[in-house]
Amino acid sequence: MANILVFDSGVGGLSVYQEIQTLLPQHNYIYLFDNKAYPYGELEPQRLIERVSRFMRSMVEKHAIDLVVIACNTASTIVLPRLRQELKIPVVGVVPAIKPAAAISQKAIGLIATPATVVRSYTHNLIKEFAPNSKVELLGSTRLVTMAEEKLRGTAVNLVELQQILTPLLNQIDTAVLGCTHFPLLREEMQLVLGKGVTLIDSGKAIAERVKRLLDANMVDSSSRLSPYAIYSSATPWEGVALNIGLAKFGFSPVRTFPLPDA
Repeated sequence: MANILVFDSGVGGLSVYQEIQTLLPQHNYIYLFDNKAYPYGELEPQRLIERVSRFMRSMVEKHAIDLVVIACNTASTIVLPRLRQELKIPVVGVVPAIKPAAAISQKAIGLIATPATVVRSYTHNLIKEFAPNSKVELLGSTRLVTMAEEKLRGTAVNLVELQQILTPLLNQIDTAVLGCTHFPLLREEMQLVLGKGVTLIDSGKAIAERVKRLLDANMVDSSSRLSPYAIYSSATPWEGVALNIGLAKFGFSPVRTFPLPDA
């Protein structure tokens, strides 16, 4: 039985956690989200590296973590090399699911991500490597991230606004890559707007399989069974109430505050 830490700047990583927990329900899970610095796409890279590195070192030490999942595309593309150097345990990141999208697309792929992910050279290299013969339309939106955060807190998704955001892709693609871990939380609404003819793909299941392989290889058996719980870096009291309601749907006990001061 392993202690697994799933980390994101907000609630988007819950989509990844859900896939991992479904495949590996026997393990212990902590979900940490750094909403004090949300969204990560607007942070200067070096500050992001230092902040996430500091959080991960503390969490691994205090909670005897066996494996870390960085369930954030922005953090994964920037921080993973540092974490893999510093931590003595497996660290799993997420990348947009370009490769499986290219395997099934017959028309064009729409990569829906944050503005930071859309412009990053890492993303363009993925497209060149795994989808060299595919037409790929890029759409970057921070508002979609906020809509996912709001949905978890109980706010209904405005389908008119969502359609406005996704307009550049309407009738242009047959496959959509949800290139931010927040976006699977909006899967139903996106499917309504994009239409049944568009296949939506994210990285959740692939990440879960990767975690399983790493745990099998490392033969982890370090702890007794604990209830999953979530920790955040900062929140107002009303937001804490809303978060608890949303997190309860994923099986988490009341949210806790992260003990470290701001980085």
